[in-house]
Amino acid sequence: MTQKTYPITDLVKESLQIAKRGCDELLVEQEFIQKLARSHAENIPLRIKLGLDPTAPDIHLGHTVVLNKLRQLQDLGHTVIFLIGDFTAMIGDPSGRNNTRPPLTREQIEANAKTYYAQASLVLDPEKTEIRYNSEWCDPLGARGMIELASRYTVARMMEREDFTQRFRNGVAISVHEFLYPLMQGYDSVALKADLELGGTDQKFNLLVGRELQKEMGQTPQCILTMPLLVGTDGVDKMSKSKGNYIAISEPSDSMFGKLMSISDTLMWQYFELLSFKSLVDIEGLKKQTEEGRNPRDIKVMLAQEIVDRFHGVGSGQAALAAFEARFRDGAIPEDMPEVSLGSGPVGILKALRDAALVSSGSEAQRNIEQSGVRVDGEKISDKGLTLGPGIYILQVGKRKFARVKVS
Repeated sequence: MTQKTYPITDLVKESLQIAKRGCDELLVEQEFIQKLARSHAENIPLRIKLGLDPTAPDIHLGHTVVLNKLRQLQDLGHTVIFLIGDFTAMIGDPSGRNNTRPPLTREQIEANAKTYYAQASLVLDPEKTEIRYNSEWCDPLGARGMIELASRYTVARMMEREDFTQRFRNGVAISVHEFLYPLMQGYDSVALKADLELGGTDQKFNLLVGRELQKEMGQTPQCILTMPLLVGTDGVDKMSKSKGNYIAISEPSDSMFGKLMSISDTLMWQYFELLSFKSLVDIEGLKKQTEEGRNPRDIKVMLAQEIVDRFHGVGSGQAALAAFEARFRDGAIPEDMPEVSLGSGPVGILKALRDAALVSSGSEAQRNIEQSGVRVDGEKISDKGLTLGPGIYILQVGKRKFARVKVS
């Protein structure tokens, strides 16, 4: 049966431009254009889904890349479904893994889920958000339903996943229950009748399974919008709590501001595109200013203030800037200082001070700590057993010795 074609208005084109800002891929674009056109013509909002497994209690800025996109689509009038994967979290998402992810207990999942939506509401409009838990339809499925669902996808298709293929070639175990994860995530799209599903680039396979299952079950297949993975504060890997290179949206404003100021001038532009609500025209204007000689630090301050204001309230960014500058001013911390890579972490503070050439020996490091002469990011330390996880730190010994160190 031929589907009705809807006119592509200027409003549809504008909505498409907003949807595609900063995205990695939109599949299938022509289908999505028609979904938008139908939505505008019939005044029926699209159903837009994002699923997050509550694997940790905190949401970080990497998560907000897709949350920001959801909010933009929400502001266009569409229905956002914030799906908490309390069932799928018990399986464990194998995406991008080179080994089996340990499944969480029901108690861990419930504890983490409590904070997820409260934090997501700092980005989404709670009054326009549909909150769902996939245990609603996954638990009733039962063994018979699970077998029926599994019959709709082949092992050959499942092995097209790059991470599964690599693990198989390397002789690394793949548990049968891991095959169920993309199936269950795909079944979520069927249960919710999703028009569009969002996810990071590492979720593309799972999102495509949802599209295929919808076709199998007689639904109009969802479109897929993938967003880039935000690089963490170390400037190397994607932002991740396990790598210690994350900025949690619930952490104190001063800490959030300081971490944002620690990112490189180059990485700053990815943060602007994926996290800032400034227009692309405005961001390009800021880039041009730095090319013409403006200090990138001034631009970074604008970014840090915007993000802190968003999660801590208007004015918090200015207060965090004042505290940040006071720490540097009162401690006479210079703008320019030696930069040292300490390798992979965690790194003990005594070794860090020695490797950064701020002291000549471990005993000198201990003596300076005992005499309150060592600061990390402007704060005096007294713990000689302190370790530095992945990240960028400013180490200070006495009044004149400084180094910016990076732990990968």
